[in-house]
Amino acid sequence: MSNIRHTPKDNFRVALSFLMLGVAGGLALDLCAKWLLVDYSLEQFVFLRSAFGVIFFLLSSRWYGGLGSLKTKRWEWHLLRTFLATGAMFGFFYGLTLMPLVNALTIAFTAPLIVTAMSVPFLGEHVGWRRWLAVVAGFIGVVIVLRPGEGMFTPASVAVLFAALCWAGLSVTARKLATTESSFSLSLYITAGPLLASSFLLPGGYTPPTKQGWILFIVAGLCSALAWVGIVGGYRRAPPVVLAPFEYTALIGAAIAGYLIWDEVPDRWVITGATIIIASGIYIVFREIGGSMTNRYLRVFTAGGAAEIFRRRKKRVAGD
Repeated sequence: MSNIRHTPKDNFRVALSFLMLGVAGGLALDLCAKWLLVDYSLEQFVFLRSAFGVIFFLLSSRWYGGLGSLKTKRWEWHLLRTFLATGAMFGFFYGLTLMPLVNALTIAFTAPLIVTAMSVPFLGEHVGWRRWLAVVAGFIGVVIVLRPGEGMFTPASVAVLFAALCWAGLSVTARKLATTESSFSLSLYITAGPLLASSFLLPGGYTPPTKQGWILFIVAGLCSALAWVGIVGGYRRAPPVVLAPFEYTALIGAAIAGYLIWDEVPDRWVITGATIIIASGIYIVFREIGGSMTNRYLRVFTAGGAAEIFRRRKKRVAGD
């Protein structure tokens, strides 16, 4: 009866709606950050953004199993994740204050490539030679964006690369903890970590926000929580091979917003490097989903495109 209505295409539409909510929330957070960091210190931004994020999570805890879902016996892993989250947040937003928005996001999107490289020593996963080539190609794209010979390899770009490394560490540790820890605990603790770290740095660097400043800080905290809800909600409803390519729409939004608000125009090197990074990331997603791709999900695509992807899934064993 109702099974006819709940088709993979319907599931995809719901999943994509959630994911685009997450992408929009993340991009709105970055826009708020770029505005706020002109007048307020980095540690104040991290502190207030994290504080409002924690408040939102606590208010919505009943949707995720209540506060009881925060119980854990693996505190050492959560402590490591709080350090990684702090490094990711401070690194990215520091770089964002000194470079165009689309440049910072382009470098940050190397995180999936780093996850692939880290999955071998830390998770014991097999990565075939084709995926290693995709990783290498992605980092060539980073070099094109940075153009070290032209003075582009700056502290800001290094900070964003460090943030991408930390974000990749968060992804890898989340995989290790996924079977024993709740999604709520994995998200709340890494939001509380930067809050605690920034509270030690805040004294002496606090500027009383204006009315507009308070609004932007609240919006930043809300958007960070919406980004989490959207991305998790999307990937719970559809596989990465279907959704991951849509995450790169954030780069398009960043380029448009940067141009309209700050007159930032990405040059041909940024566009070229971003294209290589995106292509490498999408290829890795397709390779990693591998044999778990089924006809059920292929029907989301057009008939011709689906058939081609399915044929490639059958051939991957020999090449990877």
